[in-house]
Amino acid sequence: MEHRILGRTAREVSVVGLGTWQLGGDWGDVDEVAALDVLDAAAEAGVTFFDTADVYGDGRSEQRIAAWRRANPGWQGTVATKMIRRAPAPSLRYASYDAFRDWVDRSRRNLGVDTLDLVQLHCPTDDVFASDSVFDDLDTLVDEGAIAAYGVSVETCTQALSAIARPHVASVQIILNAFRQKPLDRVLPAAEAAGVGVIARVPLASGLLSGRYTADTTFAADDHRSFNRDGSAFDVGETFAGVDFATGVDAAAEFSALARDIDIEPAAAALAWVIQQPGVTTVIPGARNEAQARGNAAAADVTALPESFVSDVRALYDEKIRPQVHDRW
Repeated sequence: MEHRILGRTAREVSVVGLGTWQLGGDWGDVDEVAALDVLDAAAEAGVTFFDTADVYGDGRSEQRIAAWRRANPGWQGTVATKMIRRAPAPSLRYASYDAFRDWVDRSRRNLGVDTLDLVQLHCPTDDVFASDSVFDDLDTLVDEGAIAAYGVSVETCTQALSAIARPHVASVQIILNAFRQKPLDRVLPAAEAAGVGVIARVPLASGLLSGRYTADTTFAADDHRSFNRDGSAFDVGETFAGVDFATGVDAAAEFSALARDIDIEPAAAALAWVIQQPGVTTVIPGARNEAQARGNAAAADVTALPESFVSDVRALYDEKIRPQVHDRW
């Protein structure tokens, strides 16, 4: 597995990481044994970066990672978590040092560590990114040894660019996939120039780009792909990358055909497309079972995608997806 330096942390992380939202909640039920099996399979495939958050299952995801690490003390990877979504609103009103300290200490307990590897502000509102005091408080947490580094998780490219301009922001996490290409325009070049890591999330557009869904596919009631299609629970861009399901299924069928024309499975092609974008550090697909975890990791072995494929993917985006998403985030 190829490794890259994660921005200003100086840590090497695998180009394919593991997103663990699904190990905590909002993707249907994943029991304890299955969750640990996913972590096992990812680590065995060379994954050295796990991404979690304090709100994934109200801490369940962090706790499962901690249990797995206790059973696998030889794993020398990086665990990134997030904070601020436990507040009534992820706004400046709740972005105080005391709140940060409480959330960080809770995550330290959940993960069973003295110092968190990386803490990311979890998709806060614009006023948080504009506040000098927020980043001063994060610097204080680093100085105190509670966190080793901090980054941000964002919804919009404007937020990403604001964070990249901050001198101690180590990484930016942003939605990037074949159906959300706007970060290619300015965010990735700016991050690369500043030495800020890019963590690409929702790389399969909530599974659309795996090519497995049809217009008749249904999801569990407690799966965000059922309850957040209209954005009533959180930003709609987190579900199917903001693309309406019917359009997404149709476009994903075309993407799958393009991938199979070059003898690559659609999910692997979608992940490889992200990995091979200049400026990307790691991509963090989720996995609900061992086979998915291994398949995701194998995308790191895909050789350079043909220029014809890349061009066709861009044309597909421009024709079917861009009008829905490009100017929204």
